[in-house]
Amino acid sequence: MSEDSRKRSWRVRTHGAKRPRQERALGAGMQGVLITCNMNARRCTAEAYSLLGEYGEQLYGPEQLGGPDGSGSDEEEEEEDDVEAALKKEVAEIQSSSKKRQRRFQAVDSGANNVVFIRTHDVDPEKLVHHILQDLHQTKKKKSRVILRMLPVSGTCRAFPEDMEKYLSSYLEPWFKAPNHASYQINFKARNSSHNKREEVIKSLAGLVAKLNPANKVDLTNPELTIIVEIIKSVCCVSVVRDYMLFRKYNLQEVTKASANQEQGKRAAEAEPERNEAEPEQNESESTQVKEGGADAQMEG
Repeated sequence: MSEDSRKRSWRVRTHGAKRPRQERALGAGMQGVLITCNMNARRCTAEAYSLLGEYGEQLYGPEQLGGPDGSGSDEEEEEEDDVEAALKKEVAEIQSSSKKRQRRFQAVDSGANNVVFIRTHDVDPEKLVHHILQDLHQTKKKKSRVILRMLPVSGTCRAFPEDMEKYLSSYLEPWFKAPNHASYQINFKARNSSHNKREEVIKSLAGLVAKLNPANKVDLTNPELTIIVEIIKSVCCVSVVRDYMLFRKYNLQEVTKASANQEQGKRAAEAEPERNEAEPEQNESESTQVKEGGADAQMEG
């Protein structure tokens, strides 16, 4: 086989080979939204895309979709003098193309049943999820059927004690390092992980917060901030959120329900017109009774 034939054969094999896929599993270094559901992950994913897309456009505008620019297509026909250089060029083109194909929201394998993870790009997960829940809380408009909780994940690390301590020590500084301080609670959940004990993680995390500023105080009733720690297999997902109790622990089904006081006020408002319509007849009847009573009294006198 001639040198030219070998080069052409190599080019066909490399360009026809299956290109490496983007990261499709939850891992350290990601940001996104962790969503729980009940036995219908496919529909949950569809609802998540719809909600995140709707509110994402409100905050960040329409998504700008880019694609491979197609540059260098003519160059692919040129002879390569150096096979190694050509391979490096091919890898660089694949990496560039992958970056351009990144979507604002991309579902990845969470590693747990009934849990969907939507990876985000150029989005603040905490800001976005708070915006969604604030709107649902105010309007009481139900926009999902199978999504239960929607939790922002603004940071991930390996779920081993030394990795978590190192990562969280710096991650928590914007909220809890002096002079900043706040009342807080810790919400912890582990899935498919046996090496992280709830009590140990919470105790260690509380120690980190106290070390950043002793003025930080635990409040399990109405805290200013909630530290969310979700561990799935060997990945630790973390975020710090506001209004956790107000928004019913970030439960989309519960946050759209009216409170007991709101329900009572609504029933009272609905009953008010009926009372107003009945009052004239009641007043007329009472007036008649008074007059008759007065007449009787005069007659008896």
